[in-house]
Amino acid sequence: MVEAEVKEADAGTKSGESLGSGRIEYVSYKDERQLPDIMALIDQELSEPYSIFTYRYFITLWPDLCFLALHEGKCIGTIVCKMEQHRNTFRGYIAMLVVVKQHRGKGVATELVTRCVQVMHDAGCDEVTMEAEVTNLGALTLYGNLGFIRAKRLHRYYLNGVDAYRLKLLFPRPPDTNSLFLEGGYNMESYQVHDCSKLDHHHGHNPHDHQHCGGHDHGHSHASQYHMYS
Repeated sequence: MVEAEVKEADAGTKSGESLGSGRIEYVSYKDERQLPDIMALIDQELSEPYSIFTYRYFITLWPDLCFLALHEGKCIGTIVCKMEQHRNTFRGYIAMLVVVKQHRGKGVATELVTRCVQVMHDAGCDEVTMEAEVTNLGALTLYGNLGFIRAKRLHRYYLNGVDAYRLKLLFPRPPDTNSLFLEGGYNMESYQVHDCSKLDHHHGHNPHDHQHCGGHDHGHSHASQYHMYS
């Protein structure tokens, strides 16, 4: 995943507020009619192409973790995430976050992340993770403002040789309670590891970093190539 460039931090625009000459609207993923818009936006902003199998892996299995930001009917931002059991925790993972350049710095990325994090929390996730380049101050600021901490530094994590921080947001729970996931709020079989042999895994990262479906807690989420922030 390719980390996107962050030009400026979010200004905190709220859902439905004015954005330029129109209003911003946030919608959840409904069906495959929205998939071309998601793919076009990500392919437009990123340097590496990804096959439709990659998108369908995330969006088909976790449709409630995909949101689109619309401005005058046009998709100007999107987020794609997943959540599944990871060792002894139920983990959410931010895979793709893109906002077109002209709409960055206006709170779009913050709103998209906040919506997905809320879904993860309500589903019983214990934590949310993602990666960001150590040099990407905009991304680090954005996630830091949302409560993410720098849990680990990953040496030469990206194709360009830059290190990454693994960022983590924790949801503290009473020690005598399990997540809703473990209590039956979600079907565990729906969130098991899936075969990713048909997905695009050509990023050239250290194989020891790969977990589950081939990628850094996979999510196709290198904040250094896969995240366009607002």
